[in-house]
Amino acid sequence: MIENKDIQMRDPFIFTNKKDGKYYLYGSTDKNVWTDGTGFDVYVGDDLENWEGPFQVFAPKEDFYSNKQFWAPEVHEYRGSYYMFATFLRNDGKHRGTAILRSESLLGPFEPHSEGSVTPEDWLSLDGTLYIDEDEQPWMVFCHEWLQVGDGEICAVRLSEDLKQAIDDPVLLFQASEAPWPTQLELPLNYPDEEVRERDNYVTDGPFMYKASNGELLMLWASMKNKSYAQGISRSSSGKLTGPWEHDSETIYQDNGGHGMLFHTFEDSLMLTLHSPNKTPEERPIIIPVKEENGKIIVSSKNPVI
Repeated sequence: MIENKDIQMRDPFIFTNKKDGKYYLYGSTDKNVWTDGTGFDVYVGDDLENWEGPFQVFAPKEDFYSNKQFWAPEVHEYRGSYYMFATFLRNDGKHRGTAILRSESLLGPFEPHSEGSVTPEDWLSLDGTLYIDEDEQPWMVFCHEWLQVGDGEICAVRLSEDLKQAIDDPVLLFQASEAPWPTQLELPLNYPDEEVRERDNYVTDGPFMYKASNGELLMLWASMKNKSYAQGISRSSSGKLTGPWEHDSETIYQDNGGHGMLFHTFEDSLMLTLHSPNKTPEERPIIIPVKEENGKIIVSSKNPVI
């Protein structure tokens, strides 16, 4: 068995599986996620504190289109199968995007389902997540990276019914600087791209969708606040993915952690998981009890219980 404090992981995602009474913890699990990609692992447990694993759920075959930067796997059940949304840097070394993989088991193996990235081929994109709207239309919500656009964007694109491809152009939901809490990313003076270094850069990371009890659609996403990785929330009061989007003024977590998601325990308690600190190889999954009251996410304790 292994505890959270001993699991090196970024971008944690927990699937509560009522079929076997187990929690499945996925995330970016390579020892150095910035270099060679070896695959994704899952940890399995029943108390959110002690886990069995790791079990490898995805390993690239020789003809896979990427061999670096395997990031942010999320697993969603859809029409009886399990779909993994995960980000990969293409072998051209210039473009990154989210692809979709599929398995009949939460333990994998997950195999490529889409033909490469579902996000636009000439974009630097990351952190795609699945959202099914009120008309049962599947969408991918994802980030268009600050590296390419400066002011990081969160976009959404309609997916085909079988989740194999995008069926429309992406829609811009908002840019990072529209929210009041993110601050400009400060790059080191020796950053190699002078044009990027001298412009105003704002980060968008890790969107995750949650339907609140008051009908609002909430989006968790991460950015930088005063040189610290932080977790914030935006909301669509219409309940629709296309907004309009409004932004909470305060973060819900600012202790150099983020890329969070919400899940319910088997006892129906609401929990937030994210990684902290935001530094390799020190990042760990932490799990924090929260409450949702009329669309507001309230952190129950400043200190994670797990």
